[in-house]
Amino acid sequence: MPYDGQLLARARAELEKRRTENENEHARRLRLCYARIPELSRIDGEMRSQMRELLRLTIRHPADMAQQIAALERENLELQAQRAEKLAENGLPIDYLDEIYTCPKCKDTGNGPSGVCECLDRLYNLELTKELGVLLRNGDECFENFDLTLYPESFDPKRRCVPRELAEIALVSCKKFAENFPAVSSNLLLQGDPGLGKTYLSACIARVVAKKGCSVCYDTAASALSAFERQKFARSPEEQEQAGRRVERMLSCDLMILDDLGTEMVSPMSVSALYTLINSRLVAGRKTIISTNLSDEQVAKNYGGQISSRIAGEFLCLPFAGEDIRRSRKR
Repeated sequence: MPYDGQLLARARAELEKRRTENENEHARRLRLCYARIPELSRIDGEMRSQMRELLRLTIRHPADMAQQIAALERENLELQAQRAEKLAENGLPIDYLDEIYTCPKCKDTGNGPSGVCECLDRLYNLELTKELGVLLRNGDECFENFDLTLYPESFDPKRRCVPRELAEIALVSCKKFAENFPAVSSNLLLQGDPGLGKTYLSACIARVVAKKGCSVCYDTAASALSAFERQKFARSPEEQEQAGRRVERMLSCDLMILDDLGTEMVSPMSVSALYTLINSRLVAGRKTIISTNLSDEQVAKNYGGQISSRIAGEFLCLPFAGEDIRRSRKR
């Protein structure tokens, strides 16, 4: 996916910090072992001399280079065996003095076969996910804390459902979505009146998905859709660039959570932005969660047939019913 330069720089800084910590720990181990086991210092010195001799042979390329290299290899193997024996005698693992890497694949360089190593990609996603602070503000957002007893267990004749049954279905479906992500086939539409736990379950999903190293973006519909407008019509280049970065994150993240759809000012521009966001992510195979207070009919009325059709066909609808759970907690 495209990378935000600022976030990628922060991810690289974190990787550099880890590399420095590993180098410092490696140096500490060397000092400790050389002081306790002086023979190790001699062995390592001889192994470094062998590496310099190997380099000289490569440059000079003498006629008997193959024989000299073979002799160096035999000597090196013998020194390695002596080194391992000394470490074992002192109760240390044989790799205790090897260089330390958080990511052995790229040796903490952040560079992989395709350009960016997966370790740097995970750090980038963590930087991106830090913006979930608004969503994860309570710190207790987990499926185990979702209280089904706050939903009525009696039949609601007005909505023709049992609210607790709907909440249980939503809980199970959201938990399954989070656990299986990114190998999920559907997007999610959390639908119902305010205060019924839609945003809370979105936060539970976000926490699990982010821990997997996947990138998650969260924003309200009003804020997200206005970014598309500022990207095109902002007065200053700086504001346009900032909005453009936000739009790119929303389009390219692994999981986009669009909260409170229907609370924004509906206009041709916002409808166009919503279509771009939903359709672009569907085409790219990236998953989206939408929460809304609107009914299916209201969605169709506000946003038109194209958007309502895509939501109906590509999103698993999870309806919510009952009383505002914040009021229920107070009681």
